[in-house]
Amino acid sequence: MKDVLRVIVIAAHPDEPEIYAGGTTALLTGRGHQVKYLSLTNGDAGHYEMSGEALAKRRAAEAMEAAKHLGVAEYEILDNHDGALLPTLELREAVIQRIRSWKADIVIAFHPEGGTHTDNRYAGRVVADASAFVAKVPNIVPETPCLDEPPLYLLMPDYSMRASYKADIVIDIDQVLEMKLLACHSHATQFYEFAPFEQGMTKPVPHDWGGKRQYILEGWSTFFQVSKEMLPALERDYGIEEAGNVRFAEPFEYADYNAGGLAEQRLELLSRLRGQN
Repeated sequence: MKDVLRVIVIAAHPDEPEIYAGGTTALLTGRGHQVKYLSLTNGDAGHYEMSGEALAKRRAAEAMEAAKHLGVAEYEILDNHDGALLPTLELREAVIQRIRSWKADIVIAFHPEGGTHTDNRYAGRVVADASAFVAKVPNIVPETPCLDEPPLYLLMPDYSMRASYKADIVIDIDQVLEMKLLACHSHATQFYEFAPFEQGMTKPVPHDWGGKRQYILEGWSTFFQVSKEMLPALERDYGIEEAGNVRFAEPFEYADYNAGGLAEQRLELLSRLRGQN
């Protein structure tokens, strides 16, 4: 891997890069690495009162604010409708172009075969389809030079896949927890408005930051807290004693379309995140 890693997180909606990979992002940017977020839809259906262009603009503004808390270098939101994403050739080529133009060393995306939300599933599928052409295939999307080597592809565990995903690599995010919480806090439409309505959460949203901080930690605990399926990877990579002290973490699965050398790339990434390189 290069001295400065270039990472792109590709999700279906604004706020998903933060909730699934915000802590890992903060660790990377804190070590001087470059991270881009790409949302394949504009999120214009994710509310119970607002919709359309007004909601898309509000969510874009929230995303830009969240990016400041995490040190995200670029946050791009494609103008596709929320709830209508399809794995088309046009979208595949757009994803190839973004991965190449970012010169990505690591791509973080959803799983192509799972997830109950069709946008999330198709977002994962289009990245999987794109992966075959990103490197060493210059005649596909020829206007953007292809990469010399394929990136490392890591998969985020979609909220509906927590019972079946594999925690191949787990990142300790204790030291950057506040940054991730503030990034989530920036997405008020999702964490304080739409999600409580959609999930039937009756507890009122607190007004003070301390209360809101706890509200997010309690309501979205599976996106923050270490769970039992993460322990083997944590113990392998951090040691049993240190792993036992980790409270907050983010898990990722290796995409089955990766090239070889996964163990070496995992160790290299972990050393970068821990400031050992």
